[in-house]
Amino acid sequence: MQNRNQMKLEFDARSVNEGFARMAVAAFIAEENPTLDEISDIKTAVSEAVTNAIIHGYDDPEQKVAVACKIEGRNLEIVVEDKGKGIADVKTAMEPFYTTKPELERSGMGFAFMEAFMDEVQVISAPGEGTKVIMRKKIGA
Repeated sequence: MQNRNQMKLEFDARSVNEGFARMAVAAFIAEENPTLDEISDIKTAVSEAVTNAIIHGYDDPEQKVAVACKIEGRNLEIVVEDKGKGIADVKTAMEPFYTTKPELERSGMGFAFMEAFMDEVQVISAPGEGTKVIMRKKIGA
């Protein structure tokens, strides 16, 4: 029988919740006995996706960010979703060093880090409809 498990979290779009999301995902994947490098990679990718949702998705911290995880066998899927502003040009937004908020002294490397640490990253977004970041990684690959 193939191992299957899933979970979903929803929390306020506050920067303090980024660490909570990262640790919750790390705890969720623990059953797969990931390596320390895999845990670090996944936590970094989740941190970047959640931070993007909080910083770029909303102006109001009372809005919600959702994180869903699914494990099927050794395959992990993480979805980070907001219902905020959305992204007009996903391809441009995913370019290294691109940022819409240079005043925050961000590096614009969020999507590049996600792509570096995960096996696959897909971004679905439209202005006014929010953004969904789908990340996949094979644990123990």
